[in-house]
Amino acid sequence: MIGRHHARILQSLDGVDFVGGADPTGDRYGALGDPSLLYASVEELLEATRPQIAVVALPTEEHVAASQQLAAAGIHALIEKPLAATAAQAQVIIDLFTTAGLHAVVGHVERFNPALMEMRQRLDSGQIGTPFLIATQRIGPFPDRIRDVGVVKDLATHDLDLVGWLGGAAIDRVAAQTTNRTGRPHEDVVLVTGQLRSGLPFNCIVDWLSPTKIRSVRVLGDRGMLIADTVRSDLTFYENATVSSDWESSAALRGVSEGDVVRYALSRREPLLAELEAFRDLVLGDGDAAVVGLQAGLAAVQAAEAVLRSAESASTEIVYA
Repeated sequence: MIGRHHARILQSLDGVDFVGGADPTGDRYGALGDPSLLYASVEELLEATRPQIAVVALPTEEHVAASQQLAAAGIHALIEKPLAATAAQAQVIIDLFTTAGLHAVVGHVERFNPALMEMRQRLDSGQIGTPFLIATQRIGPFPDRIRDVGVVKDLATHDLDLVGWLGGAAIDRVAAQTTNRTGRPHEDVVLVTGQLRSGLPFNCIVDWLSPTKIRSVRVLGDRGMLIADTVRSDLTFYENATVSSDWESSAALRGVSEGDVVRYALSRREPLLAELEAFRDLVLGDGDAAVVGLQAGLAAVQAAEAVLRSAESASTEIVYA
């Protein structure tokens, strides 16, 4: 699903020569264009050509095996999120590429969403003052392609990564509830309340049972609030202000600190393109390339495991990231 979009972008990305893709099910979406570029396995691809970089867009449970093959062949890799099925496997992947002296990054593509990139810059500039809450919502219909993980590792890992990235600190603890409504082995809904190591609280609502797609990130501070709609890549600022009103009922409804509301005009670029450009730049020697390192991928998996432990035990869990 995501691999075909990587292939589409890499075939036209400046500075990159696309040499092939491996998929045992074939090129169902015609993503490669040239049938001669399709291989049935990573082994066949590596026998025919030796690329400098590769993208791992496989079921999560297969990430370790693919990473072993690429690291052994001396190939830099971008590995789709979640980095691995477990934190232990994620650490294996980190060790593989570190030992081989290779670049490897994780595909947390939401960090490249224009609305969230702008939000991060405005938070860093102090626009909303001191943040005191981060809240995310990620709901939508069930993605029938998912077979190997539940909503926590497939979708909530986006949000668990984002709250730490936007809040500027690792997740310290979580309390969570999950439900299973589809009869699959994995959870369909998760509600997470947590705290960063800085003390900043957060909450995340994630499900794949809703009949419409909503993706929002809200950060509230003592000077106002920023809300990102990541489906539309919109960012809106709600400023605190003291506004007098002699219309008593209006004042009661609107609140005493509602100020100006601004929706920013953003330069919108495809997040996956920006992510692949950053990976390319890193491999070409740009030490400041805005990639998401494997340690961040490990932290997201550790947080997801803590969420699942919390839901199972009905207790608050500490995250070791």
